[in-house]
Amino acid sequence: MASKSFVQKIKELPRNVWAVSFTSFFMDTSSEMVFNILPLFLANVLGVQTAIIGVIEGIAEATASLLKVFSGWLSDKLRGRKWIAVIGYGLSALSKPFFYIANSWGMIAGVRWADRLGKGVRTAPRDALVADSIKPSQRGLAFGFHRAADTGGAVLGILIAALAVWLVQSNNQELGEKTFRTIVLISLVPAFLAVLSLAIGARDIKLGEKTKAPKITFKGLGKPFLTFLLIVGIFDLGNSSDAFLVLRAQERGMTVLGILVMVAVFNLVYTLVSAPAGNLSDKVGRRKVIIAGWVVYGLIYLGFGLAQKPWHIWTAYVAYGVYYGLAYGTAKAMVADLVPVELRGTAYGTYNAVLGIIDFPASLIAGLLWQGVGGWQGFGPSAPFFFGGSLAILAAVLLLIWRPKQIKENAS
Repeated sequence: MASKSFVQKIKELPRNVWAVSFTSFFMDTSSEMVFNILPLFLANVLGVQTAIIGVIEGIAEATASLLKVFSGWLSDKLRGRKWIAVIGYGLSALSKPFFYIANSWGMIAGVRWADRLGKGVRTAPRDALVADSIKPSQRGLAFGFHRAADTGGAVLGILIAALAVWLVQSNNQELGEKTFRTIVLISLVPAFLAVLSLAIGARDIKLGEKTKAPKITFKGLGKPFLTFLLIVGIFDLGNSSDAFLVLRAQERGMTVLGILVMVAVFNLVYTLVSAPAGNLSDKVGRRKVIIAGWVVYGLIYLGFGLAQKPWHIWTAYVAYGVYYGLAYGTAKAMVADLVPVELRGTAYGTYNAVLGIIDFPASLIAGLLWQGVGGWQGFGPSAPFFFGGSLAILAAVLLLIWRPKQIKENAS
């Protein structure tokens, strides 16, 4: 019997994978309109220093991280993922209008935290729902397709934001306040479409009756998962917020419109690579694909550090999409490979929580390395990227050495 084509495999993905993917498409359309220009709003309009921007971005992820563990654990206890995820998407959608009235970095931090609170609630149940809905032999493809849809929404969102920038302020290098608030208003429509897509389109997978909830302990998740989490954590310590990439692009002379077009092309590359990379990981193994992605990341971050001209940044940022496409969805698929199904929600919650907590020191370190704080001037704009690139190569070497033991599952 002839093997199925890649397109045929995509068409046959289960309803839940499609529903979750549409939800992520709409939410990323909304979020990427705002979050790619948020560091520019903070720096250009509110005059906030990079160290404070690093704190805001770090806290935004870290403060909601414990919720990721709890929501994943709760979905294991209830044997239901969908409605917990819907609540999380709803919280994020409801936070978006408050960006319109925010006029200080403290207010921005509060709204950013509220949005990430929603992400903390939804992420683990959503990822577990995808894993529950697909055969192990197609897990990489499912997560890759989800990432492709998510990033396709980012492309659309950034292009809409770029059009708004062009219409409101033309090609000015700094972002204007009116432009930012106009984009926030536009972003509200896809945010609420995301909630509706999941609420109407997805269905919970029956995993048996409600049982006694598993204890939230690291040891219970197993040594293979914890080793993987440690290695990913080393990588993530150098993976500061992409806000610093946007600030680096402006520091090298790019305009707001140029930055948005650049980020759109990056997301297009990410979209095109994600599903094929996930499919490849089903065939050759997750570890090899993740290592390749991290090596690409390390080289690209070194490129950001060495960049002298806008086109250097442009080239590195577009290539950055290859890393995301190779490694991001594949790592999510590997989590399900390493833990039993009854702990899947807890594992995704722990994975996302630990990385979310690490995002705080990662972004704080990046801000301090760049601009310092108080009387200390830091090491300059290149320093965060040399630091991140070095940790990525170290993590790739550690993953190359490690030989994980995976959970055996029924493929039916």
